[in-house]
Amino acid sequence: MKHLISIRLFQNKMSFLLDESATKKIVVISLITIAVFFVSASLGDSFINPLKVLQAIIGKGSEFDQLIIIDFRLPRIFIAAFAGMALAVAGAILQGIIKNPLASPEIIGISAGGGAAVVGFLAIFSDSNHSLRVSIEWLPLAGFIGATFVGFIVYFFAWKDGVTPTRLVLIGIGVSAFMQAITTILMIIGPIYQASEANKWITGSVKSADWHQIQIIVPLIIVLLLITFFITRQLNVQELGDDTAASLGQSVQKTRLFLMLLSSSLVASAIAFAGSIGFVGLMAPHIARRIVGPAFGVLIPTCAAIGALLVMVADMIGRTAFSPLEVPAGVFTAAIGAPYFIYLLFRNPKK
Repeated sequence: MKHLISIRLFQNKMSFLLDESATKKIVVISLITIAVFFVSASLGDSFINPLKVLQAIIGKGSEFDQLIIIDFRLPRIFIAAFAGMALAVAGAILQGIIKNPLASPEIIGISAGGGAAVVGFLAIFSDSNHSLRVSIEWLPLAGFIGATFVGFIVYFFAWKDGVTPTRLVLIGIGVSAFMQAITTILMIIGPIYQASEANKWITGSVKSADWHQIQIIVPLIIVLLLITFFITRQLNVQELGDDTAASLGQSVQKTRLFLMLLSSSLVASAIAFAGSIGFVGLMAPHIARRIVGPAFGVLIPTCAAIGALLVMVADMIGRTAFSPLEVPAGVFTAAIGAPYFIYLLFRNPKK
């Protein structure tokens, strides 16, 4: 039997049970993720010893090491890590409310909405000379708005005396296809530079990360992850089915709407700065369930660590394996995720 530890906070106003075995596994995964963080910061055109990486981070390294580590490598590693966390946790939430192991931000159409918004931004704000009339720094905001808007649209069209998981996923697939069609049309009729720039973003890349972006994405995703962690009970109840959840006093439709918006916000925050990195939201929850089980109290932090690990490794391979060329991180997550998706289809034919 699992060894559970009771933890009470805020003068017993909040309490939860801690699975000792799962906690140890989470600590191990987190340590592996931290190790990959330092390895990734060490690798590049010039190798820097991990100890020197640590010295550079705390401000005691050489000027050259600090330039390479602080200015060039750390921003993209941070973006990769936090984008991975957000996408993985969003996937876990979607799989929980839809009760389908194949659910992910790509299937529901949220990622496609962000992609369509980015391409639309490049098309609308380009002048006759094919130059942008506004700063490219507004591009992440366009992606965020597009992904969040599509989340609203999917839920709105799925509503019919409430929202069922089946309608949600079917409407999501249809909206995703429609958004992808819009994206393709805009890329075909737009200038060549627009198609090239949009394709990089749609594939998913953290190459253009900087500290200004980190100041936005890190606090935002931390807040969203904390909210997710503190409502894990709602997620656990949702998986029991609508009738059971209602009998336990949960407002099923209101909770499902809130969880859908929370998932959309996580995805939008990630793709706004890292692009549409695919299949992280599909793979990470499955890997996490195999390690710590289905309870969301331990599943959410495990998903966050695994998601960060997946995207950091994908980015590290993309910028080192084919040097001097750089391959977007989304290429590698798709190369692993697509076969994994097919495997899940064969393993769960009834779902």
